[in-house]
Amino acid sequence: MTVLPLVPLRTPADFADWYRPGADYVVRVAEGMGFPTGDLPALVDEAETAMRENRTGYDVAVEVAQTIVADLLADAAFGAPFLEWTPLWYELALTGPTYFAGWRLKYIARKYADTLEHVSVPRFSRPQDVLYEGKPAVDRVSGFADRFAFADAIIHLEWFDYVASECGLPVPPELISRTREETVAYYVGARPMEDLTPTVRRFQHLLFSDDVWVRDVNRRYDLDSTLFTLWERILSRERRRFDPRQ
Repeated sequence: MTVLPLVPLRTPADFADWYRPGADYVVRVAEGMGFPTGDLPALVDEAETAMRENRTGYDVAVEVAQTIVADLLADAAFGAPFLEWTPLWYELALTGPTYFAGWRLKYIARKYADTLEHVSVPRFSRPQDVLYEGKPAVDRVSGFADRFAFADAIIHLEWFDYVASECGLPVPPELISRTREETVAYYVGARPMEDLTPTVRRFQHLLFSDDVWVRDVNRRYDLDSTLFTLWERILSRERRRFDPRQ
């Protein structure tokens, strides 16, 4: 089946099952890295409840609204740049559904953004933004699965940095920078897995648990999607590769 069952989603309640896996992902990665999460786990529970009850605006605490807005805006911004990393046939096939999903996610996010003093709009890397020796690094990566994995390794790092920071979690900028640098070197073949900094390897191992997000959304919406199954398979493979115990 395709992702067409997602098309009718229109209300916050419809998107509660979309929000929750992403919010859980932030908490899971942060806790795995030892970042203090404070009240975030409780705020995630409150946010899910509010969405299921279609409560928005001033019926939702500012801190709760912030977690919803950050998660949904990040998901809305993720798809378009990600597609540019993939082969043209894949990009063309998914451009329409991706932009539609992004529009719908931003529509829901706006229902919670009205009470916030400031909303930061995320921007994620396109291939021309990630260079190695002056040229797009992805040009050194061949095969659909490896390019997909490389794109995710860069963009999920930026996604986590944005959402976690917007939710008030202390994410060390130097860790983000070092992880990006070593990740690029790994995927272009300039640095073997065993030479990665242990902290970077553990970070990417946790970040590649977005395979759980894919599986959870597929299950929650009863998609039975071949596309989601493919994504999960690639992400799970990378999570195993980065496993520090390997």
